[in-house]
Amino acid sequence: MPTRSKPVIAVIGASKCSKKLRDMAAQVGRYIAENGGILVCGGMGGIMEGAARGAKEGGGITIGILPTDDKKDANPYIDYAIPTGFGEGRNIIVVRTADVVVALPGKYGTLSEMAFARLFNKPVISVSAWKLGDDILQIEDPLEAARLAMELAGKKK
Repeated sequence: MPTRSKPVIAVIGASKCSKKLRDMAAQVGRYIAENGGILVCGGMGGIMEGAARGAKEGGGITIGILPTDDKKDANPYIDYAIPTGFGEGRNIIVVRTADVVVALPGKYGTLSEMAFARLFNKPVISVSAWKLGDDILQIEDPLEAARLAMELAGKKK
């Protein structure tokens, strides 16, 4: 059995967003997958669907921690749908599952995930998302954010 697990990167953000943001999320997801990472997200639409699509296009594995209690609610790019029935409470599980969190624009659900990540001492990289303080890395380029996330996840092993 391997002694090291693959890096797990959470991509978080709005459940409803523009095509441009979905495509940015897809770039992040694709990079994660092509570089040996596993993508975890909330499993629904918008940023989450974009990231999962990119990860699948990159040949990767996707995990969706769903707010609902039905696996069928997951977007079509999720390999492992985990229905929680916890609503926004599932945000804690998304963050706890990840080694590093990449945040794209979103609302209060995204904000809560970023806050939980910092509470649990997980690195957070914000790509045009909430600006919360010096301990959250602000990066505008989604590919640079994905590269840094993989680098940081590698250092945590």
